[in-house]
Amino acid sequence: MSNSLLVSHSPHIHSGDTIEKNMYGVIIALIPALIASVVFFGVDALVLTVVSVVSCLAFEFLISRFMLGNKQLTITDGSALITGILLAMNLPSNLPIWIVIIGALVAIGLGKMVFGGLGNNIFNPAILGRVFLLVSFPQQMTTWPDPRILIKSGVEAVSSASIDAASSATPLAIVKGIAKGTEGFRVEQLSTAWDVFVGQMSGSMGEVSAIALLIGLVYLLAKRIISWHIPVSILATAYVFAGIMHLANPTLYVDPLIHIVSGGMLLGAIFMATDYVTSPMTKSGQIIYGVSIGLITMLIRLFGAYPEGMSFAILIMNAFTPMLNRFTSPRLFGSRKPQTIG
Repeated sequence: MSNSLLVSHSPHIHSGDTIEKNMYGVIIALIPALIASVVFFGVDALVLTVVSVVSCLAFEFLISRFMLGNKQLTITDGSALITGILLAMNLPSNLPIWIVIIGALVAIGLGKMVFGGLGNNIFNPAILGRVFLLVSFPQQMTTWPDPRILIKSGVEAVSSASIDAASSATPLAIVKGIAKGTEGFRVEQLSTAWDVFVGQMSGSMGEVSAIALLIGLVYLLAKRIISWHIPVSILATAYVFAGIMHLANPTLYVDPLIHIVSGGMLLGAIFMATDYVTSPMTKSGQIIYGVSIGLITMLIRLFGAYPEGMSFAILIMNAFTPMLNRFTSPRLFGSRKPQTIG
């Protein structure tokens, strides 16, 4: 029969979403934060970002082609590009270039390609690269240029020899020092929540402008690239926990809003924890995931050895994602066991 009806496998209706579309949507959402980093830290921020992106693309191409024998070009899907940008956003703008390249190798090689590439990795590649660098090069990774000093003096006037003079403690380092009673740390040194919100603080490239990050969040939600469950649950949990501690002892624990707008809280909640591959697929799983990240982050910030805990919290919960998918998946009609996802 010439007019025979051919029935193909589902799905029969395509939503229009593709990997490339969503990946490049995230990149668009990162543009305000990238612009802010260049405004605050100058050409160094742009150079570091370019090196990070080019390195990530190069390492994925080389590993995929020559080590995995994959002849299909994978660097065009946008995932390696996002990894490069996010890795740069988690680094100080004065970090030596050779350290950035090492971070890119770890992010792509160990964080992604060793598992088989996009969709198979357990941990967020950019965070894995950042944590590796933090543990391996703690001094370089915790020397933060102060954008207030750079802007006032002129970025071009600040040479690499005098970069230490343009560095200062991050708000979270001051918060940690106050909480531990460390000599030299006083409440007067801490910027107001508004100053931190608009970028008047030291930190990594992606931490200094909460406004830019929130613009990115609005775009991602409007385009339905991500849902509200993970970022809102992280931020709400961190705010409530920090608020309880502040009410219990306001002399040791600062205003919870400081915790929300400083450090990697917004960058992690909006762009890192929401990674499709390493976050839960179910809505209930995403809320549990987000609440856990917010709680772990605040426990590390207030009681741990590091002033920041977002990266560690996300990596820990990445490991629990398969379990969350399993135990929060919907039940099939008539079945006593939940449907297995993934």
